[in-house]
Amino acid sequence: MITQQDITTIIGTNAVDTDGDKLGKVGQVYLDDQTGSPEWATVSTGMFGTSETFVPLADASVADGILRVPYQKSKVKDAPRIDADQGHLSPEEETELYRYYGVGVGTETARVDTGRVDTARVDTDRRDTDRRDTVGHDTSGPTTDDAMTRSEEQIRVGTERVETGKARLRKFVVTEDVTTTVPVSHEEVRIEREPITDANRDEALAGPTISEEEHEVVLHAERPVVAKEAVPVERVRLDTETVTEQETVTDTVRKEQIETEGVDAVRGTDRR
Repeated sequence: MITQQDITTIIGTNAVDTDGDKLGKVGQVYLDDQTGSPEWATVSTGMFGTSETFVPLADASVADGILRVPYQKSKVKDAPRIDADQGHLSPEEETELYRYYGVGVGTETARVDTGRVDTARVDTDRRDTDRRDTVGHDTSGPTTDDAMTRSEEQIRVGTERVETGKARLRKFVVTEDVTTTVPVSHEEVRIEREPITDANRDEALAGPTISEEEHEVVLHAERPVVAKEAVPVERVRLDTETVTEQETVTDTVRKEQIETEGVDAVRGTDRR
């Protein structure tokens, strides 16, 4: 069970579901106006934690700085969307949340509007109120104390990893004409004449004096021969590298301003 002493602990901590899966950070705690007990907490959900979803604290627990709620992540994510910046839950909104989570509404006091806690100064503010008399009263709703809380929105910017495309390697065959020069040789007939000398006279007179003869010479020539073989020339692979660049994000935030009426001079007092 979450008590007032746990409020400063759970605000800003992580909330997990019944399986231990992270839901988001706890942003605000809503108190029962009559009992002052913590009734609801808002958890940042959605992309970059830009949405706040209400979760009941009736059966929640806190340990090691983590808020654990007895609901599945999908249950919390699909809870009714209620503006967490309005400061109070109406009876209709609270009934809708009770019905969604299957939690009993309890007594009449459990269905009254609940106040929002934005800072970790709950216990200190209550002790300060006990030590001094309340000046003025709340004209816009149930009387709380002699001060109002000023809130403002802050931008939470994060990143997410998304798939932007695919790259693949594909090998295919193409043809091209290659021209090269290779030397080739061939034989040609050349007639050699030599005079009759003492050295060749016997060979020249070895045959008949007058006769018919025929001599034949086989000619040879080289011709190009083309042979092809496949040889590896290189290896190609895909790799990725991470490139970081700066992107400017612009959004509009709201913040509350407090003004006075009917006061000539205001002297501020810092109660820190």
